[in-house]
Amino acid sequence: MTAPTRPQPWLPVLPFFVGWALGALAFVLVRWLGERLLTDPCQGHTLLALLMPLVLGPGGLGLTITQWEKPKVAALGLGFVVASFLPALGVAAQDLGRLRASGCAGGYIIVTPQQGGQSVSETALKAGETQTLTGRIGGYGPPAYPEAFALSAKSALPGLQLSVSPAQVRAGEAFTVTVHAPKDMPLNIYDWTLEAKYLGVPPHKSRRGDAPTASALLKTNVVY
Repeated sequence: MTAPTRPQPWLPVLPFFVGWALGALAFVLVRWLGERLLTDPCQGHTLLALLMPLVLGPGGLGLTITQWEKPKVAALGLGFVVASFLPALGVAAQDLGRLRASGCAGGYIIVTPQQGGQSVSETALKAGETQTLTGRIGGYGPPAYPEAFALSAKSALPGLQLSVSPAQVRAGEAFTVTVHAPKDMPLNIYDWTLEAKYLGVPPHKSRRGDAPTASALLKTNVVY
């Protein structure tokens, strides 16, 4: 009598680790090559950061599904899937964070009520009253942009009185925005823009050579 054969596990361990190692190696090589081919500090780096996670993940999953009856090949595909998360996606998240901190994603201004809370894009104000808001510049990291930004506020329609204090702040610092509606001001929804312009030398220049900026478009509904 022959001894009964021991059932083989469905997931071979060695092909799985081989798939992970090949996926990680491909990620490192593509990232190394891309960093040397991309001369612009911003253009193309977002695609480079996301390329291998998007290739390894769906590609490895498709390989696993189509080769389900072949355990070794399916395990190889699962290794690609794991490599798409670690190290590929983990490093990509760090790269995207650095790109955003360096201003490659552009700047923005967050406006919140003075007492705190979630950001707002529209407020209501009674004629004759004053409203105080708090702003903060985002999208630019202080290490890459250590100098101050000049602040300004402008209404699209006359009548709404806007002021910003202080006139200059650094990225991440809070500033105060005061909105005043005179008593005789007509009832209306007033669009106004809050802008910040960098006063220092940026770490990289835009295609048009403009200074880095950040802005926010808000609405104030003047009521009685």
